[in-house]
Amino acid sequence: MGNKPKKLSTVQIMADYQFGKGCGKQLFTDDVSFLLSRTRRIRQILHDGERIATIRASDGVLTLSIKGAEIVHGYISKPGQRVVVCEESVPFVSRGKTAFAKHVIEIDPELRAGEEVLVVDESDNLLATGQLLLSPEEIHTIERGSAVDVRTGIQE
Repeated sequence: MGNKPKKLSTVQIMADYQFGKGCGKQLFTDDVSFLLSRTRRIRQILHDGERIATIRASDGVLTLSIKGAEIVHGYISKPGQRVVVCEESVPFVSRGKTAFAKHVIEIDPELRAGEEVLVVDESDNLLATGQLLLSPEEIHTIERGSAVDVRTGIQE
């Protein structure tokens, strides 16, 4: 596959844009492999056969597996990309259940609704990854409803 350096560069740039400068090289090292769609577009990025991220077909956003989330979590310092939830919601969120606005203690103010986020506990332990449904302002003012649509929890 002579196209691999171009594909690697593409996903690294996407990750840098989405999660911050330098994340692309952390997430996608030279030994990743790609699963392509029928139209030859990148669908999934794998490392040692394990999915790190998927490119969502509808909008081209990278969605992370727990392995991918762990890499981003280790690279980006707090509060980057994080939604911090209270202790009582930890068992549910870590099993892949929705994180509700009333359980959010802290949130990266730079985040926007629709972005891929890391859900952590108060000690900054990774619990899950998912899509932010509300803006940080909405979470603080509404305090009702779903805040993060959790895709994968660490205990799934």
